[in-house]
Amino acid sequence: MKKQLILATIVMAFAVTAQAQRFAYVNTDYILDNMPEYKKAQEQIDKLTQEWRGEADKKQKEIDELYRSFQNEQYLLTEDQKKAKISEIETKEKALKDYQKSVFGYEGLLYQKRQELVKPIQDKVYEAIEKYARERGYDFIFDKSSSTTILWANPDNDKSDEIIKKLGYTPTKTN
Repeated sequence: MKKQLILATIVMAFAVTAQAQRFAYVNTDYILDNMPEYKKAQEQIDKLTQEWRGEADKKQKEIDELYRSFQNEQYLLTEDQKKAKISEIETKEKALKDYQKSVFGYEGLLYQKRQELVKPIQDKVYEAIEKYARERGYDFIFDKSSSTTILWANPDNDKSDEIIKKLGYTPTKTN
């Protein structure tokens, strides 16, 4: 009997705790899309990415041209000349791979630029969400735009517009 009473008390405590928890969700993609500084940062990143891809494409075209030239001339070249041409092509291919890695690879220039331009804006959003949650007594706020799977959510629990307002902006589009 004593065990049943303790078990009933524990179950009731969990039930009360579960009911006391408050949940909400936001869409950080939507919030960021409503921030002009995020759009500006994204435009800068897109411009740099386009420039870097253009440089990589230019290097690739040079390699392709060298290879085509080699294919056309290989029968007229001595073995030493063939080796030299192949070595030149391989060196340029390695240089291209190194360039791509330094720009687009893990912690490359693109990553560093995103850290410099976008991370402070994201941090600002996360701080606003945390402050909002603490002020309103939410236990959990989920991000609808991330990998967290929300199969259905009551739109009344979407606090994205309130976060945008808390950041000092006016929501400009529907979520």
